[in-house]
Amino acid sequence: MKSFWFILIVSFLTFSCVTQKPKSTKNKILDDKLNSLKLLENSFVGIKVLDPSTQEVLYSLNEKKYFTPASNTKILTLYSGLKTLGDSIPGLKYTFKNDTLFIAGTADPTFLHPDFEPSKTLDFLRKYNNKTIVFSDSNFQNETLGSGWSWDDYNDDYQVELSSFPISGNIVRFKNAKGETTLNPKYFKDSIFNKDSQLDFIKRNINENVFYTNSGILNNKKFSQDIPFKTSTSLIKALLEDTLKRNIALKHFKIDSSFKTIYSLPVDTVYRRMMKISDNMLAEHLLLLAGGKFSDTISSSKSIQNIQKAYFSEMPQPFNWVDGSGLSRYNLFTPESLVFLLEKMLKDFSQERIFPLMAIGGQAGTLNSIYKSPRPFVFAKSGSMSGVYNQSGYLISKKGKLLIFSIMNNNFTGSISKYRNLTSEIIQVFYENY
Repeated sequence: MKSFWFILIVSFLTFSCVTQKPKSTKNKILDDKLNSLKLLENSFVGIKVLDPSTQEVLYSLNEKKYFTPASNTKILTLYSGLKTLGDSIPGLKYTFKNDTLFIAGTADPTFLHPDFEPSKTLDFLRKYNNKTIVFSDSNFQNETLGSGWSWDDYNDDYQVELSSFPISGNIVRFKNAKGETTLNPKYFKDSIFNKDSQLDFIKRNINENVFYTNSGILNNKKFSQDIPFKTSTSLIKALLEDTLKRNIALKHFKIDSSFKTIYSLPVDTVYRRMMKISDNMLAEHLLLLAGGKFSDTISSSKSIQNIQKAYFSEMPQPFNWVDGSGLSRYNLFTPESLVFLLEKMLKDFSQERIFPLMAIGGQAGTLNSIYKSPRPFVFAKSGSMSGVYNQSGYLISKKGKLLIFSIMNNNFTGSISKYRNLTSEIIQVFYENY
């Protein structure tokens, strides 16, 4: 009996060795490239590259493992917006009762935003000078900062607070113009204090909108800084009053069927900025806006719960999704899931619409400095934070073949730019060889 099992095992191993396919030349080129870059040393790397026309997986490595996605999370936010928001951003909920205009925010991030054109919302509010305006943000049931965000990044422009009615991007923009420091919104002009310190930037008090600076900073002709302000219902009221030059009343009310919607800017205008420069404030509020398809309650967690159920039930692996921007390290996705979603996005929407929204290699956004070529061939989203650098998106090879890829690098120390360059070299291999 023992001799029978021995013969059977030997026969199986012999058959396996004979029938095993040799690794393709192209895969060997990539393996050699990975080894020469020593990418796998002291870090964790996941790769999946798919040819969607044939469904052939051209390369995979740890593709089912979980990674911190950083701003690759914005791919989910983009898809959510594309599926829910139509062609324009919902800017304001409103209804009239006698001589009173009742308004509630939708989480539209563009109102008075310094990097966007004025929206229709401002014109609408200015139109009704003869009406009493009553505002409520009782529909906002969310923390002002996201789950898993770093508390000590509160002063940095990439970690802006969330609100039902963002104003001026929820930031104060300080800038030296012609030797004079200006700020927007001007409402905060009396909240700046000189401090005898070694500060080389303006710093807000963590608990209130008090800003500390010194004469050296303000006299720097090249100085500019965006600082998140600490938002609240009372501050929204005050900023609206300062903008409209009239009193605004506060009152809790529920949004009912009598409420209509004012639309502000075209959605693609906002998507492009979010994806190209990786704007976290826009991403967080676009997620809240997308949730508006399912509920009048403005809540990141409810938005994610409803969107996951509606659109992401077929993802290859379960995933942790907690915010719209990727600031949280609680987010966990696999390269395989991101490739699946990118393919799904191209099935649901045209290449002509999706590609211009992405960062474009050698031309625009966070990929501007890499993939230099007369004709762009990478359209993707990067994502980075300490110990994390990822790229996921679309590649047009030298032979004109469309590929979808996700390359995720986690748990490394040192320079992010090093891993950005290593990733671009891997993409270059696929560009040259497929």
